[in-house]
Amino acid sequence: MVVSLTFGRRMLLAVVCAVAVATIYVSQPVLTRVGGDLGVAEGDLGWIVTAGQLGYLVGLVLLVPLGDIFDRRALIAGHLLLAATGTVLTAVAGQYWLLLVGLVLAGLFAVVVQTTVAFAADLSAEAERGRTIGVVTSGVIIGILGARVVAGALASLLGWRAVYVTLTLLLVALTALVFRLLPADPRSARAPYGQVLVSLRLLFRDRLFLSRGLIAFFLFASFGTLWSGLALPLAAAPWHLDTAQVGLLGIAGLAGALGAVRAGRWADAGHAHLVTGGAIVLLAASWLASGQAAWSLWLVVAGVVVLDFAVQAVHVSNQHVLTTAHPHRTSSVIGGYMLFYALGSALGAVATTTVYASHGWAGSSVLGAGFALCALVVWGAARHAATGARAADASA
Repeated sequence: MVVSLTFGRRMLLAVVCAVAVATIYVSQPVLTRVGGDLGVAEGDLGWIVTAGQLGYLVGLVLLVPLGDIFDRRALIAGHLLLAATGTVLTAVAGQYWLLLVGLVLAGLFAVVVQTTVAFAADLSAEAERGRTIGVVTSGVIIGILGARVVAGALASLLGWRAVYVTLTLLLVALTALVFRLLPADPRSARAPYGQVLVSLRLLFRDRLFLSRGLIAFFLFASFGTLWSGLALPLAAAPWHLDTAQVGLLGIAGLAGALGAVRAGRWADAGHAHLVTGGAIVLLAASWLASGQAAWSLWLVVAGVVVLDFAVQAVHVSNQHVLTTAHPHRTSSVIGGYMLFYALGSALGAVATTTVYASHGWAGSSVLGAGFALCALVVWGAARHAATGARAADASA
């Protein structure tokens, strides 16, 4: 299905991604406020972030494959409304358990992001697919990084509940815009849901899917190492930055990520594999700057910009390659790929705080660079295997 993707439609799809993914990440800057309001013990605050992530993981497996069965315009609109139900429950929660239910529900339907990316890829002409994915997934980065800044500021002015009320209003408004501005996505034949889930499992036997997934795993483990741990050295001597000041680094990361939108055009030109390798090298090199947090904020800013540029460039290239290779099940392939993303992010978040406790930010920086080098090894092995396969075919 290929229609004209106007600038307005691309922007709408990007905004859907930004708002949906923000439902998972806005809890991070308001944790202490939520805990104080609901009387949550400090040791239990981590579950407020984890609840949304758990819902998201379940949604990747059970909900995203529905995009290969049903009209994705209706599916996107329905999931946006259900995510709004979760943010409403969160906003009005007077008890900890109801807050967690709301966050799980919002995270579960935040996977509308993956359905949106897959829909955008299918709506694009093949020559513009990378460009479209680059623009739409920039919304994801805006949502992840921008959510921290906006949520912190909004909570300071109006309280943490206002953050979730605002998200609810945005989700409802986007539902109406999706129906009004996006084309229908009729399906003449529908595969059984069980068959679609089985095909998702079979994807893990595909060499291209597995290699790109492993690259994403290590890529986002490095990303998680930075963004889950950077506040620790910046809050310590000699900087003593507060939460709002640390959050401003998200703007630097945003600049780097948006700079990588052009990676989609490079992928359209047939350079996706080279872009992946070059960006991973940049990712590893960025840690040489980010690791200097003990004495230079400017180097940290430079490292953040380069890291987010590299991560977004690889992410766009990965999705371009996979949706091109599997054009008839883009939702399933994007959903399966994002499982690697989610698990890698979680590993980076857990590992960086553990390493920091024993080896400081220098240890965390080595860890982040190590994840990047692992991604480079996977990329190199995949390139070698692909070259060997092409040589064998030529001989035959």
